[in-house]
Amino acid sequence: MPIAGTSKPHPEIGLGLWNLGRWTHDDELREEATVAHALEAGVRWLDTAEVYGAGRSERILGGVLARDPGLATESFVVSKVSWEHLRPAQIRAAIQGTLERLDRPSVDLYLVHAPDDRVPIADTMGVFAELAESGKIGAIGVSNFDVPRLAAAQAALAPRRIAVDQIRYNLIDREEGDELREHCARTGVAIEAYTPLAHGLLTGRFLGSGSMPAANRRGSRRLDGEHAAATMGQVRALAGIARKAGVPLASVALHWLRRQGALPLFGASRPEQVDANLLAWGTPVPDEVLDAADAVTRPNHD
Repeated sequence: MPIAGTSKPHPEIGLGLWNLGRWTHDDELREEATVAHALEAGVRWLDTAEVYGAGRSERILGGVLARDPGLATESFVVSKVSWEHLRPAQIRAAIQGTLERLDRPSVDLYLVHAPDDRVPIADTMGVFAELAESGKIGAIGVSNFDVPRLAAAQAALAPRRIAVDQIRYNLIDREEGDELREHCARTGVAIEAYTPLAHGLLTGRFLGSGSMPAANRRGSRRLDGEHAAATMGQVRALAGIARKAGVPLASVALHWLRRQGALPLFGASRPEQVDANLLAWGTPVPDEVLDAADAVTRPNHD
């Protein structure tokens, strides 16, 4: 799909590289193989950030892309400046480090990773506009911004446009995305949805055990505490809908996001996970199945 600030179309589904660079050397080799496999399988949207693995995610991605200049040119590469680096001098240093680690002259889309209300948004957006003018970044976006912050960022950036707001959004964690949808549709901002499968919950992976490991519940109030039991009940209902329709639960989750107008960004640490996600994306889901799934998790359903 087209987005403001770049002539390169934004792919409909992508690979998030937040796991890269976090573990041992052997783990990094496996992650490198996963990225290479994703590219071979046709994935072109690759999302990283300066904080992922303290820069190692960007370096690994840059190394994989350097093997094939054609793929490097075709790929839609996204990175983010940390919420701790939103003052002008910090942003200029951050993008320079990102481009060096990626071994690229520019990124196709550059995001504010999360808001920091202590830093005037006009200061941050002013430097983003400067970087776009110089050609170091293409499109400009934000991540984890609610409607008021997104509107403030757009006002500060004008006449340039905010192209993207990347948020946690899936059939379970949907309140923020549902609130943003109307605003983004009206203002031409694309929604990128990270954790589209709720850390594996929306693949049916944890239905047998009835609970998720703590590491998989991070950042979601719907997966922990008082909401956990109700959420697992919703997932069992979703799995029943998918089973009756003869489609994978992951397909229902990904195509629900597509119908919401959101672009799913999945994670994978092994090549077979890439294949499973692309298979789910390639499996059509009838609208009546998506309607039934939506009714299960609609916020006023509880």
